Amino acid sequence: MDGILAVWKPEGWTSHDVVAKVRRILRLKRIGHAGTLDPMVTGVLPLCLGRSTRVVEYIQDRPKAYEAVLKLGLSTDTEDMTGQIIEQRPVRPLTQGEIQEVLARFQGTIQQVPPMFSAVKVDGKRLYELAREGKQVERKSREVTIHEIRLVNAKLDMEQPEIAFSVVCSKGTYIRTLCVDIGKALELPATMAKLVRTMSGGITAESCLTLENIQELAEAGELEKHLIPADQGISHIPSGTVSPWAAKKALLGQKLPLDSAAVTEALFHEGLIRLYDGNGAFLGIYRSDVEAGLFVPVKVFLP
Repeated sequence: MDGILAVWKPEGWTSHDVVAKVRRILRLKRIGHAGTLDPMVTGVLPLCLGRSTRVVEYIQDRPKAYEAVLKLGLSTDTEDMTGQIIEQRPVRPLTQGEIQEVLARFQGTIQQVPPMFSAVKVDGKRLYELAREGKQVERKSREVTIHEIRLVNAKLDMEQPEIAFSVVCSKGTYIRTLCVDIGKALELPATMAKLVRTMSGGITAESCLTLENIQELAEAGELEKHLIPADQGISHIPSGTVSPWAAKKALLGQKLPLDSAAVTEALFHEGLIRLYDGNGAFLGIYRSDVEAGLFVPVKVFLP
């Protein structure tokens, strides 16, 4: 079985749990997920099956979209509601206009400090391992991009007001930390109360199957019809069509002259390119080497 399986991850499951479950259903070892979700988070989890595991890294690099709810008036050690409360205080009166103004400040390129409860490594050890030992270590800030952030609604008449917002962001963005930083901008403690991933690597909720759906379709022999081809999962990479003789060379993993593909000059400078034969069969991912005048194979996909 080969392709991308869009799974709707249920609450309480780790991404590893989902992979293990699908492995058992499909009796397939070669499965990789494109982007970890915390157990409390639900939403889009693309699984790459078979040789499509070779495109995981390219899917992971694409933007992701979330719908989040942050709670004001308290903060926790995990930056979400699964952790221990470390601060709690009354919330001053807020307006929707003030919240919208603060959210707008986060759009664009920002700096984030990874939370202690994260898989980031410091001196060879995961931060969450150190956190469980009760240790706090200095973390370097990282640059991430918030492509879009929008207020969905604000429940301001509660003792601990809740702000729901949607966000489209780059790989490596911690929404928990974003919630905390929004609170700091409002001069209030904050924590993430809820998170749903609505899009990952161009794959949306509408394409997703539940684990129950997957079990039923697999038993009926119908699951393969629901798989997304590997090349569709990397549609953000420019594409080109090669001549018949070049297609034969491509399938042998050989380098190709740049003039063998029907692409514009501008694409030669983009780095990676998806190549197809004249019948639309995906041949693989190539890198354009303008200086050498060649397409160099990166990942070859035999039809």
